[in-house]
Amino acid sequence: MTLTEPVIIGALSPSRAGDFMTCPLLYRFRVIDQLPEKPSPAAVRGTVVHAVLERLYDLPAPRRSVEAALELLGPQWERLLADDPQYAQMFADEAEQAQWLGQAQEMLRRYFTLEDPTRLEPAERELYVEAVLDGGLMLRGYVDRLDVAPTGEVRVVDYKTGSAPGPDFEAKALFQMKFYALVLWRLRGSVPRLLQLVYLGGQGEVLRYAPDEADLLATERKVMALWAAIERSLETGEWRARRSRLCDWCDHQALCPEFGGTPPPVPDRQPGDTIRSNRRAATDEL
Repeated sequence: MTLTEPVIIGALSPSRAGDFMTCPLLYRFRVIDQLPEKPSPAAVRGTVVHAVLERLYDLPAPRRSVEAALELLGPQWERLLADDPQYAQMFADEAEQAQWLGQAQEMLRRYFTLEDPTRLEPAERELYVEAVLDGGLMLRGYVDRLDVAPTGEVRVVDYKTGSAPGPDFEAKALFQMKFYALVLWRLRGSVPRLLQLVYLGGQGEVLRYAPDEADLLATERKVMALWAAIERSLETGEWRARRSRLCDWCDHQALCPEFGGTPPPVPDRQPGDTIRSNRRAATDEL
């Protein structure tokens, strides 16, 4: 019997799935048109804070202190600037940049009120995962942290630099985590024991959820339905704009019919980046 690679019909990450659920036209602009977007101070701050928390766990457990985390902040910001100097243009002056860094410092201090990193030894950090479902759709993304207990139970942890959502929006927040849990289940054959969202904005909060197989099967059906909707838009060329409060942060209002704009012709490009790509600044504060 000859083993062959599965035929991949496309690829989807939690962020791009979230884009389509929020606004199909936004998905088109980002994935099909690949229109450039200005860096968001909130998103870039999230990237820097994530980098600090990732590297905090490089230190021996006794040295994982607030002071150590704050010492990592400057070098991580400088590293990001070296990779992309345009980030410096986000600020009107040095005072505005200092205020921005001060907010990142507050988030790092708040982290230590939510978890004790001296008592944790993550199994994985910034873990790239991908799995192909039976229908040929590849699911992929980066998991901020994976904790594995001595008994083998897995906890999936994601840092958010925004405020915790209200009860009406918790399901949307948990979709990303169930997405990752589905990928890990398909990869490893066992359902993660706990999904944990650590919110560093606002007052700070930890949202926990214990999934089961029924949850993940429902998530798989939802993801496949999303992909079917994306394929219908590809076939018809119709990418509906959906107005919401997130429009206030959108770079593409000038091209959006909801704001009197006209989208450009749809390029001849298929969605689904099926190769491993670098982590982009997440919009987890929006």
